[in-house]
Amino acid sequence: MTSTPKCTIHDHHHGWNNALPPAIVALPGDTIEFDVLEASGGQIGAAAVSNDLRRLDFGLLNPVSGPVLIEGAGPGDALVVDILEFVPSGVGWTANIPGFGLLADEFPEPYLKTWTYTQTHAEFLPGIRVPVRPFAGTIGNAPAESGMHSIVPPRRVGGNMDIRDLTAGTRLWLPVEVEGGLFSVGDTHAAQGDGEVCGTAIESAMRVTLRFSLLKEANFSGPRFRTAGPVTRHIDEQGYDVTTGIGADLYEASRDAVRAMIDHLGREYRLAPDDAYLLCSVAADLRISEIVDAPNWLVSMYFPRAVFA
Repeated sequence: MTSTPKCTIHDHHHGWNNALPPAIVALPGDTIEFDVLEASGGQIGAAAVSNDLRRLDFGLLNPVSGPVLIEGAGPGDALVVDILEFVPSGVGWTANIPGFGLLADEFPEPYLKTWTYTQTHAEFLPGIRVPVRPFAGTIGNAPAESGMHSIVPPRRVGGNMDIRDLTAGTRLWLPVEVEGGLFSVGDTHAAQGDGEVCGTAIESAMRVTLRFSLLKEANFSGPRFRTAGPVTRHIDEQGYDVTTGIGADLYEASRDAVRAMIDHLGREYRLAPDDAYLLCSVAADLRISEIVDAPNWLVSMYFPRAVFA
């Protein structure tokens, strides 16, 4: 059960800028609703096709809702964000956008999958169902550096972190670098695997409810969070198929692990490479399995077999 929200924020912006006027001034303890757009900012609708990806205006991608000024927040503090509720729209999309993603050089052509989904699952293809677990991909405060900054990379104050466990029930601590924090949220996802390897998840508009408080003089070096319970049990009941990448570069080892999983999904389940790549992005998890046995490190990709159950 969530607290009664103080208001619903419908204001959106397309970059981090500590000079932006706040959409609202809130007090510690306030609960606020956010009307969050999907990552294309309305450019990809239910009737979109793959070639529409070539015409994307990248300046409109990843809009965030806010900013919220929290009275009493100052540099060195941590903004405490209790993630209370997501109300998903039930529609979304996943895409391979040319030039973007872990294997961008190997998947140069645009490829789009549009979804409708229930509260529990999204059907990728007949017999392939991805569990729905909504979360906010972008959530953070404004940086101290002046001017407009891209939403795309994560930062010390949060931002486009794409951590799938920032879901309902999680408590998040975000470093504050400017007076009031100037918090915003966006890029809501219906489901995503750890790594979001093709660059997109199930991108979907949602209503998000958050409660704010402050931890004074926390001096955290980066975001940290606490989950309310297990973070994988929603899809681990059938076990996993796992591929690996091994080498002296973690990035290249990650690419190798994903390539191997795409190959596995093709051999085992007859998925075309484009479909396998997108499915890895929304359902499979990249994990660092070993990073101490020089000169080679090992990355694993875990794909939940329950998706095919």
